[in-house]
Amino acid sequence: MNTEQARFNMIEQQIRPWEVLDPRILELLPTVPREEFVPTEHRALAFIDTHIPLGHGQVMMQPKQEARLLQEIAITSKDRVLEIGTGSGYMTALLASLAKEIDTVEIFPDLLASAKKKLTDHGLNNINYFEGDAANGWQSDLPYDAIMLTGSVPILLDTFVESLNLGGRLVAVVGQDPIMEAILIEKMRDGSIRQTSLFDTSLPPLINAQTPSPFVF
Repeated sequence: MNTEQARFNMIEQQIRPWEVLDPRILELLPTVPREEFVPTEHRALAFIDTHIPLGHGQVMMQPKQEARLLQEIAITSKDRVLEIGTGSGYMTALLASLAKEIDTVEIFPDLLASAKKKLTDHGLNNINYFEGDAANGWQSDLPYDAIMLTGSVPILLDTFVESLNLGGRLVAVVGQDPIMEAILIEKMRDGSIRQTSLFDTSLPPLINAQTPSPFVF
């Protein structure tokens, strides 16, 4: 496989058609080697338009999903970011390449250890690693400028929005199969909340994510 040609095709044939046109994102993607974050046994799938298994029922998102969410969250070099679900570490690497500082939380110790080694090997030193369950929120002394959930949640709890700074952004995939959508939440400077639907999609849920209460008749 010609790795660079496959990477080019991924960007031009999958990512650009999904309305990812931000030059910062398109310039970043070739510099972060996605294939090095894919489990060895699935490396042939690194540039394919598919979810890649990570174990524990978790997956890497499709390349177009990753790139579109990264574009919509609009990370700046001044941002303090929270990532819920470190997974392979690939999205962590993309976020860390754009942000001032990132806190990443992973419930599975083996995934966290693997991702940390890869991220450290790539010289990314603005990342704080936490092992824990953040599916229903994460306690922090300071609010975040941006929050990304890398697994879906049946409902988006207020605790996530409350963790945003004024002017902060959050992206998440919300819903349950077969109906899920990626959304952007913005906390405006006056404290009001704006929600934008981005695209319909499907993604395995975060472990222990809260589900809606059943209807009672």
